[in-house]
This record gives sequence, structure tokens and C-alpha cells, in this order.
Amino acid sequence: MNPRKSAPVLLMMACIPCLAQRPEFDVATVKIAHPEGDRIDMNLGTIRNEHLTLTNATLSDCIKFAWTLASDAQLAGPDWIKSKEYLYDVVAEATPGTPREQELIMLQNLLAERMELKTHHEQRPATYLALVSGKNGPKLQPAVDASPAAHAQGLVGRIAGPHMAMSTLALLLSRFEHETVIDQTGLTGFYQVKLEWTPDDPRMAAIALSTDAPSLFTAIQQQLGLKLVPRKGPIDVLVIDSVNKTPAEN
Repeated sequence: MNPRKSAPVLLMMACIPCLAQRPEFDVATVKIAHPEGDRIDMNLGTIRNEHLTLTNATLSDCIKFAWTLASDAQLAGPDWIKSKEYLYDVVAEATPGTPREQELIMLQNLLAERMELKTHHEQRPATYLALVSGKNGPKLQPAVDASPAAHAQGLVGRIAGPHMAMSTLALLLSRFEHETVIDQTGLTGFYQVKLEWTPDDPRMAAIALSTDAPSLFTAIQQQLGLKLVPRKGPIDVLVIDSVNKTPAEN
């Protein structure tokens, strides 16, 4: 074989890996946050019009948002990632039309690049609440607004949104219940969600939007046609192998 004729073929093969680059934001910054005063206003993750932000968030919050983890039980790592002594601001812009799921993968890649985050997955035993369909099936209506920019609202005693995935609902329920809630509805896509309940904790009930609403477990069945079922078994846990506290230069 003539070596001169084979050279172009080898060059083309060498360039193939260049086509498999990981998805990245058009512009992105990851910085150590410096909140002022005793009150810390935290944004634990929003995506609107391809604009992703986290403000005064712990690294644990950043990772849970990126991997759509419902609770701390699904994340294992050093204690400092949950400490408010180490807070971060993330601002990123994606190309118009980028799906939300793609932006979350971009955030995973961004944390790996800027903070040298290395992880792996393990199955570990745990107790949790499974979000499942009720006896007569879900009462949810498909989302009319097809834009992922329509964001979910979570307040004490109320969760609402015109364009919500069940994984997002499970995440919000986890934060209010302080328990791991895992979506096992089997429902894909986005739905219109409006859920109102009276918290069991009297202190939370005092500031809830409604005091006439039923308990959370009853409200989920009556209003959404879903159920929260206590379960025990292996769950997928994201384990941090190594990570830096200081992000690389932007």
C-alpha cells in the first residue's frame, strides 16, 4: 500500500472523536458566592428562556439540581458540600431552543470541568416515599404551554405549575416533607399541577396559604389522582469520588 494514499484516511479517523464533544453552554460562569448580611437569598436552580441560574447555592444543591435528585439521601459525598460556608453562583446561557434536559446535562459537564467533579452511581438500601398513580388513575391534565420556561411554584402548602414533570413534583414534595420522594408514576412529559394542602406541623400550617385544605397524603389523592406510598429498598445514589472547593477560572 502506498503510505501517501493512506495518510488522508488516518487523518479523517483521528478527527472522528472531535465530533463527539460533550454538550456545553454558550457562556457559563461558576463563582464562589459572597452573600451579605444574615439573610441569604437562595436560588436552588431555575431555567427560563435557556438561561440557567443558581444563587447562593451549596454544591449539594447544584448537584441535586443538575442530576434531578429529590433529596440528600440520593447523594453521598463530603460534609462540606452541604455547608452554607461554601456557597456558589452559577449563571449559564444555552443556545435558543435547547431542551431543559439538555441544559441539565450541560450543568453536569460544567461542574465536572470547573470543579473537577468526579462521580459514580451505586445502589444503596433506603426508606423513601414512592409517588405512584392512584387506584383510579391520575387526574392530571397535559401541559398546554409547551415552553419549559413556565416554571413551577412551591410555597408552604401549595405546589403549582402549568408545565411540570413528575420528577419536579417529587423534588418539591421532598423539600416540603424532608423525606426522599421518588417518582414511580411512570408518567412522562409535562402536566398542569395544582396541589394545596395543610401541613401537619402547626408552625408550617400557620403560614400555609390555606388552612381548609386536607393533609398532604389526602390532597395528592383527591386533587392529582396520585399517592405517596412508604417503601424500603435499594435506590440509586450518586457518589462523589472527588471535587474541588474552588472552581477553576471562568
